[in-house]
Amino acid sequence: MLEFDDIQHILLTRAPALTGRYEFLSFQNPEGGRKWLSAILEKVHSAKQAQETVDSDQRWITVAFTWNGLRALGLDEKSLDTFPEEFKQGMVARAEMLGDTGKNHPDNWVDGLASPDLHAIVILFARNEPERLRCQSEHEKLLAGCEGVQVISTLDLEATPPFTHAHDHFGYRDRLSQPVIEGSGDTPTPGSGAPLKAGEFILGYPDENGPAVNLPQPEILSRNGSYMAYRRMEEHVGAFRDFLKEHGKTPEEQEFIAAKLMGRWRSGAPLTLAPEKDDAALGMDNSRNNNFTYKETDPHGYAVPLGSHIRRMNPRDTAANMNRRRMIRRGATYGPHLPDDMPDDGRERGITSFVIFSLIGRFGILYSNVPSCVPMMGSLSFCNS
Repeated sequence: MLEFDDIQHILLTRAPALTGRYEFLSFQNPEGGRKWLSAILEKVHSAKQAQETVDSDQRWITVAFTWNGLRALGLDEKSLDTFPEEFKQGMVARAEMLGDTGKNHPDNWVDGLASPDLHAIVILFARNEPERLRCQSEHEKLLAGCEGVQVISTLDLEATPPFTHAHDHFGYRDRLSQPVIEGSGDTPTPGSGAPLKAGEFILGYPDENGPAVNLPQPEILSRNGSYMAYRRMEEHVGAFRDFLKEHGKTPEEQEFIAAKLMGRWRSGAPLTLAPEKDDAALGMDNSRNNNFTYKETDPHGYAVPLGSHIRRMNPRDTAANMNRRRMIRRGATYGPHLPDDMPDDGRERGITSFVIFSLIGRFGILYSNVPSCVPMMGSLSFCNS
């Protein structure tokens, strides 16, 4: 049985937030870091709290640490050595394997995300902007009383209109295909597959292969925690629209090209079920918009190209052992919305993701097979209560 009161909310719930903020911290001395941690833990929502108060709460907070951050807090070397090698190395050392080369090389990462002094990430999701600003002010007061805790950088988040459904700056509907954790109480949408063992995402529980093994020690350090990979991806909306206009003579052709790149129409309708034209009703129908496979209906990728985003991220029944390749993603858009009739304004906008998993090497295996088409940066962190 999942221990909801000891699992951070981000692992099991989605906050109904329209804005938020990430703050990236560095601990210059262990005492200051531990003082900050003791205070911020009072603000962190467990999954149990988030589920019980989701209709009334205005903000949701998560905290995660890098391996260097755990060391900076004073965790002993014996315990630090029990973490996986991938986590010890961090994403900068593994950049080439992850495909973070060229423009995406760590040398080009902004806001200090490639620094070994990045020790902690505070994730705030807020229901509205006044609440975000209030939380920001409160955290500034807390930091002022914790000697040696410094803010490396911050990133403010904002949803893109219309706010009726989640979507990125390119206009693609989001949050359509997510695995469900066994014991979470959630019901998979048709086509999403059966609930997966909790150990695939949360440490200390059996996974699809059996009992958990090789966990960080002592047990209190890892149980009910997880690993998260942070990815920040800039979306060049103006360039994307120009590309569609260059290769599509009509608006209909342009939308068809956009659909082929994703594997879905921007409404969310999958090309397997709507191969010729968009079906907005299908896109918003969670009982149908994820209920498809490839092996029998589209084995060669005539409808959903083999190189499309959704097919590479989730090959469904055309790949082996898919239950061990699934990940949970949490995130948000950042930067201002660019209206359809406006030219590129030169301002940065994009999407951020926290990719959650218990088997840390899985992230490298998956992302080494996915090309980076936009500037990308990230870090590996550990999330526990």
